Formats: sequence, structure tokens, C-alpha cells
Amino acid sequence: MANADKTRGIAAITDMKPKPLTDALQTAALAADVTIALALAHLDGPLPDAMRYAVSGGKALRAFLVMEGARLHGFDGTQSAPAAAAIEALHAYSLVHDDLPCMDDDDLRRGQPTVHKKWDEAIAVLAGDALQTLAFELVTQTDCAIKDRLILSTTLAQAAGIRGMVGGQAMDIAAETADTPLTLDQIITLQKGKTGALISWSAMAGPRMAGKTDDPMQTYGDCLGLAFQIADDALDIEGNADEVGKAVGKDAAAGKATFVSLLGLDGAKTRAAQLVAEACDALSVYGDDADTLRDAARFVIDRKK
Repeated sequence: MANADKTRGIAAITDMKPKPLTDALQTAALAADVTIALALAHLDGPLPDAMRYAVSGGKALRAFLVMEGARLHGFDGTQSAPAAAAIEALHAYSLVHDDLPCMDDDDLRRGQPTVHKKWDEAIAVLAGDALQTLAFELVTQTDCAIKDRLILSTTLAQAAGIRGMVGGQAMDIAAETADTPLTLDQIITLQKGKTGALISWSAMAGPRMAGKTDDPMQTYGDCLGLAFQIADDALDIEGNADEVGKAVGKDAAAGKATFVSLLGLDGAKTRAAQLVAEACDALSVYGDDADTLRDAARFVIDRKK
């Protein structure tokens, strides 16, 4: 990065004023990328290379949620960047493992070969493992009170583990061979773990940095997580692999129960829009200062990838 670009990047990260969504996403991506790059500096070989590869090219939505929620609670981007980088590392680990032949068996992620295709399965497993542990190394560097850092770490473990993402993934795998398809309530429970838990954690990171355990950002994050998954289910039907950046049509081909299969495409989109409206309403306490978060909620269901 050129010196002028680096200076602009640092200024953007420390700026406490609201930004347009595109700029805020770019700033969050920069903050997470730089933090992870520094953590992996001077490490050479296929494993750190695979880790860097796995975290590149994403939307940085979760990092954005961390940093924007932190900004609303008086923390600038340098203070929240470690937590933003942590959630991006953890999310990347989940994708690397999810793409493995023993899981979803995908060849394409973010428009590029998956890690096990570019390297091999052993490197993919180890890169995922290392990214997961890196996430907890990074989150402990978040610039807030020690007790609040401990809560960030504990809640991240809960969101990532059997009570959250991993538990949801296990439910998803079990459903593939179940005798009867999941009901709508069961899918909601599954997706609150598999997809929603990390999004909800991201939304609540800022309030937790400020010592809060109850905040409107919880409702925002919970609604956003479900809306995100419904949009993913719709993209699996309507999207094309080149634009989405990964294989599409797999859920329908496998006869998998999804929001779309149970509600219909229009019904699923209507439900997603209702969730976005609920998420935006939850932000009323923040007034206009939360407009970028409202734009992010609308983006989640309008995106093409």
C-alpha cells in the first residue's frame, strides 16, 4: 500500500463520523486485513499463505458490524479493529472447513478455488484450525476494559461452538440424511446457530466493548442473521455461480429443506423484508447515527453474492 493510501486508510479507520455503506465496508475490510496481516507477518510457507488466502475477498460484513456498533458506543476503528479481524478470521475458518469434501464439498469460494483445491485437504484443515485460534488471539487485543474483553472472548466461543455455528452445522448435516425434512421452526433454530450466531455476535461486539449486556443491537443482529440466510437461500435458486462466487442450486438438487422450499421464493423474500424492517426499527434509539447499519440491513437482502 502506498504511503498516501495508507494515510487515507488510517484516517478512515479512526474517523468517528458515519460513512456511506460502501466506504464503511471498505474501511472494515482494510482494518481486518491489516490486523490479520500484522499477526501473520514474517510467517512463510503454505499454511500462513493459505490463511491469508482464506480471509481475502470477502464482503467484511461481520467486521463492519463490529466496527459500526463500536463507533455508536464511542470507540474508533483502531480500538475495535482486533475484534473485527477476529470475526473475519473465525468466519474464514468456518468457510474453509465447510468447503471440505467431508462437508459441503465445494470447489469455488468467493470466485476462487477453495483452499483444499488450491492446496490440499490437510492444509485446509490446518489453515481453518489456525484461523480459529488466531481469532481468539486477536479478540483479546480489543481496546476496551479487561472485563469486557473477557466477555467478548467468552461470547465469541459460545457463538462459534456447539451452542452456535458448529451446533447449527451439525444440525444441517444431520438433516441431510433425516427421514423427514425440517420444519420451518427447526430451520430457524438451525440457522440462528449456523449463520446467525456470528452475525449477532458481530452486532453486539460494540455494546459489549462498552460494558453492555443488553442492547437494541441484539435484536438487530438476530434479525439480520436470519434475513442473511433467507437471502442466501434465494440466491441458491436465482443466482448464477459467476456472480455469487460459489456453486448454486445445490440445496434444491439435494432436496434440502430451506426457507425458500417451505415459504416459496416470494414468501421467503417477504419474510426477509419483514426481518430487515424489524432490524431497522430496533435502531431507533440511535437516530440518524445508525443509518449506515440500516443500509447494511437492506444490502443483505438486495445483494447478488
